[in-house]
Amino acid sequence: MFRAGIWGLAALVAAIALSGCSNKGRLAPVDDHSIGGVRGTSRVLPGAENAGKPGYYTVKPGDTLIRIGMDNGQSGRDIARWNKLDNPNVIETGQVLRVIPPQQEIVVAKPAVAAPMPAASPASAAKPNTVVPAMPAADATTDDVVSFQWPARGNLIAGFDEAKNKGLDIGGKAGDPVLAAADGRVVYAGAGLRGYGNLIIIKHNNTYLTAYAHNQTLSVKEDQVIKRGQKIAEMGNSDADQVKLHFEIRRQGKPVDPARYLSAN
Repeated sequence: MFRAGIWGLAALVAAIALSGCSNKGRLAPVDDHSIGGVRGTSRVLPGAENAGKPGYYTVKPGDTLIRIGMDNGQSGRDIARWNKLDNPNVIETGQVLRVIPPQQEIVVAKPAVAAPMPAASPASAAKPNTVVPAMPAADATTDDVVSFQWPARGNLIAGFDEAKNKGLDIGGKAGDPVLAAADGRVVYAGAGLRGYGNLIIIKHNNTYLTAYAHNQTLSVKEDQVIKRGQKIAEMGNSDADQVKLHFEIRRQGKPVDPARYLSAN
């Protein structure tokens, strides 16, 4: 029995050795750097030199150009063009994308330097000092003015909640008209953003865009110029549990409460 135990141990050692030889030359699994599931390597990704700079965005897992554009107040097509993407459907985790127009740069304001005070003359030295109030700095982020109207008629079934609901939910019947809240240009029309169903995104200026989700049908196309009050879709329940319009206003990509911007009518 002792001899049998030795032979068994020898066989086990030989099996381990053979296993090591069979694995020789195999590479360890590489990191998955892509959003589409295509494996990449630890190579330097496009735009890495711009990581962290104002006006640039580092791609995260699950991102799409539609989502990146919406979150930065831009068109996904524009972002693809600015970054010279051969295939807009393929972006990689860690890739750095320009999300502002090439001709637009973020200027970081420098602190103002106080001008030296002139030397006091003997005649004025005896007078009390006069404090000159500082002029307020010009506001470099003044909003482009937009007059928004309600995009649909119906009961408000859910209000804005920054954590849970990024806009307003307006109830209605399937087929009810959905109207553009303001003049603008359609930068997206489709169903490529999960959770929004048939979606339209309109860019109004460099500050604001609006989103209209869960539509039954879409009546406009990308790059189409839209007028305030124009019918752009019909209300539906695509990717939703009931017929409703989910409406968002985004200021520089950040969701804001539409109720603060909509006219009373």
